[in-house]
Formats: sequence, structure tokens, C-alpha cells
Amino acid sequence: MPAAAPALDSVFQALANATRRAIVERLRQGPTTVSELARPFKMALPSFMQHLDVLEASGLIETHKQGRVRTVRSRAASLKCAHQWLAAQHAVWEDRLDRLDAHLKSIEK
Repeated sequence: MPAAAPALDSVFQALANATRRAIVERLRQGPTTVSELARPFKMALPSFMQHLDVLEASGLIETHKQGRVRTVRSRAASLKCAHQWLAAQHAVWEDRLDRLDAHLKSIEK
């Protein structure tokens, strides 16, 4: 198993949930407080914090507490392993589809 597999699993697990994907999307606009980030979601704050815990454990976000305010920011660099894996899969399937296309064209002739 490649060394990056646990990190990759963690990223995909975190992104498998629509709420967590929405949080990551929102954080593309920049850092914000937990209360501001939680506002559009119809759930109790402890439930929302569980989503943040999963995202933070996967490395997709980081939080910083100053006084009573916890700020959340994106760590987009942690998406790199997922991007690289998806790019490799894309290349494999592009090659397979190109070979299938060539084969089908040779059959037509």
C-alpha cells in the first residue's frame, strides 16, 4: 500500500459528506469563524463541530482559537494527494478509451 493511501482515504472520507463539501467550498472565500461558518446549516453546533473535526483530521482545514473565537481556514494543499490520484486515474481511463476508439475504428474499416 502506498504511503499516501491513509491520507488519501482520509480526504475522500471527509469529502464524502455534502455538509463537509459545502464547508470546504465556503472556505474558498477565505477564513471565517465557526459561528459564521455554521450559520447556514440547520444543525446543532456540536453536530457541526463533528464535521469540522473530520475535516481537520483529514488535513483539509485548520482551526485557530483566540480567546472565545475559533477561526477556520482551508488547507487546499492537502487536496494535492486526491488531485494526483484522480489525475492518474483520468490518464489511465483516457488511454483505455483512446485504445477502444482506435479498435472500434479499425473494425469499421
